[in-house]
Amino acid sequence: MTVGSLSIRGGSLLAAGVFALAASGCSSVKRSSADLIEGKQAFVAKCGACHTLARAGTKGSVGPDLDEAFREPIEVGEQRSAIRSVVEGQVEHPNRYGVMPKGLASGATLANIAAYVSEAAARPGQDSGLLAAAVKAPGSGKPALEQAGKLQLEADPTGQLSYVTKQASATAGAVTISMPNMSGVSHNIALEAGTHEASGTGPVIAASSFVSKGVASIKVSLKPGTYTFFCQAPGHRAAGMFGQITVK
Repeated sequence: MTVGSLSIRGGSLLAAGVFALAASGCSSVKRSSADLIEGKQAFVAKCGACHTLARAGTKGSVGPDLDEAFREPIEVGEQRSAIRSVVEGQVEHPNRYGVMPKGLASGATLANIAAYVSEAAARPGQDSGLLAAAVKAPGSGKPALEQAGKLQLEADPTGQLSYVTKQASATAGAVTISMPNMSGVSHNIALEAGTHEASGTGPVIAASSFVSKGVASIKVSLKPGTYTFFCQAPGHRAAGMFGQITVK
């Protein structure tokens, strides 16, 4: 989903070229009959790969940064209920020239997403209580361990731009690295020598094909040292989809 430019005219919040949504965290998990927990989860799964929303922990860059898109209207007094209406309307009637697919969300799910976005966008701080725990922190899973020449590094199934873990270990020699991806967001896994984090500087040793529902894999021969695994989709590595393998 993506939100384009917003402006204030005659006290109304207007949106042009919108194709993204956002999720938020507020003090209550239900507001105006909306389920903000479900809204946050659905936003991350359906919208987070394309949009940045600080409270949801998403860093997508395909579409607009939702905090920035809604910041000025909120600062000049636009009601958050107007943002909710804009989000619902743009998802129901996406820009045909944009990248957001028609039918991305509907019914209660769309209402919950829109409610979360309207509460979270451009709001300082972090979600608290049950809302904070609604989505796990990206890459917070246990370190992955190579066994019998096989190492599994799963893409985050919720749609966040991350792998389930950021740390892995292996023994030197031939290793098959597999990446299960059930998120619906297209990812691959690539490997380079060294610790390069968000921006790569070394040559790519191996890279898998892209999958959105399935398993991708690479076969490599590793020497002792440190390697960086990452996704090559535009903007994914910069958003945090990378990790390290320590080989001994």
